[in-house]
Amino acid sequence: MKQADEESRRYFLKLSSMLSLAAAFSPGTIAETFADSKFRTTRKENIMTQTNATGTEQATDKTAIRPFQFTFSDAELADLRSRVNATKWPEGETVADASQGVQLATMQKLARYWGTDYDWRKGEKKLKAVPHFVTEIDGLDIHFIHVRSKEKNALPAIITHGWPGSIIEQLKIIEPLTNPTAHGGKAEDAFDVVIPSLPGYGFSAKPTKPGWNPVTIAKAWATLMQRLGYTKYIAQGGDWGNAVSEVMALQQPPGLLGIHTNMAATVPPDVSKALAMGGPPPAGLSPEEKFAWDGLADFYTNGLGYALEMNNRPQTLYGIVDSPVGLASWILDHDIRSYQMIARAFDGKTEGLTRDDVLDNITLYWLSNTAISSARLYWDTRHTLPPGGGFFDVRGIKIPVAVSAFAEEIYQAPKSWAEKAYPKLIFYNKHDKGTHFAAWEQPELFVTDLRESFKSLRSA
Repeated sequence: MKQADEESRRYFLKLSSMLSLAAAFSPGTIAETFADSKFRTTRKENIMTQTNATGTEQATDKTAIRPFQFTFSDAELADLRSRVNATKWPEGETVADASQGVQLATMQKLARYWGTDYDWRKGEKKLKAVPHFVTEIDGLDIHFIHVRSKEKNALPAIITHGWPGSIIEQLKIIEPLTNPTAHGGKAEDAFDVVIPSLPGYGFSAKPTKPGWNPVTIAKAWATLMQRLGYTKYIAQGGDWGNAVSEVMALQQPPGLLGIHTNMAATVPPDVSKALAMGGPPPAGLSPEEKFAWDGLADFYTNGLGYALEMNNRPQTLYGIVDSPVGLASWILDHDIRSYQMIARAFDGKTEGLTRDDVLDNITLYWLSNTAISSARLYWDTRHTLPPGGGFFDVRGIKIPVAVSAFAEEIYQAPKSWAEKAYPKLIFYNKHDKGTHFAAWEQPELFVTDLRESFKSLRSA
């Protein structure tokens, strides 16, 4: 049994090497990416509408920045509620904890609220309160929120969500970042905020062929910032957002000053190797490093099931397209600490995320029908990039990096690892609370860190 457990761990680790970057960026590749750019830099969006005042269709430049609107019908919401209330339930788990997966009691509490009192229109109103746009990049419509600060020297930031998140993750930070004087900050703390939906997520178009992975997304984000007229900016992200931001740092597109991450990739080679072998941790780890090891070892042993399926067979997930409760349980089962925090919210012990927060995100996945299209990012990353390091392995970033390390993330990156991983580490802050969804769950801490991170770069 012990040998089988070790073989299972090695298999999980092998398949968890989802982000491969080894051959991606020669100087020639970088030059070719930007040499043929045909988009004029301008500070003001070039907004093209699709109809004129009489409703007659006009020729539209799809690569222009176009306003985007959305709505979902009452019939769609009624269908969702009906499906939730008609859920066919299994028997409960045979253990007293979550070791077999998302627990029946939690899912039934979620379903009761979702099927009766939950109101999507409240969440939709929050989404509609910010301006939405779309532009075509490499043949795909990319949706994004764009909010400019009234402060003239605001620092542009492109902020990327992950899975199982969405643009809803970042809604709480938009106002404090763009209007700092109304939220405990100073005018010089201001940011312009760009929040794109990953391809296949939310309101972005769904790729119809393979190839949309962190490398191509990072290039697309640089194109987006160029189209918006930004000549200097920073990138931020966690989860896939970290992968995209770190790849941008490797690509070094013109104007990228630095990045901030709340899920840093800092695992040293000896630690990564020991995890892959299923053996004991390397000798000499500090208490902070051992805490990080414990989080990683638990995640790789017990928490990678969702990633393995999406790496290998995302199209098989028809059940989470047909069943709202199936989708909800799949989304909740990301990592044990965020799951426990969400479960407590449905027990009436809100800490960071409310029941409505959680269901707003799940409902957006449902209404946009993106359960499988979002999952394909895992498949694309594994199958359309050359073999390389694991998701948390050091990548050799040479531009300035800022790190926020939250206590209940998959692993809390130690400062000692961050200093080695990022030679130009300009900021590090360790928090004693906060799970995987930092901007969503701990917006005040997140905003404070982001303001502090880039003070030194604003005059660059």
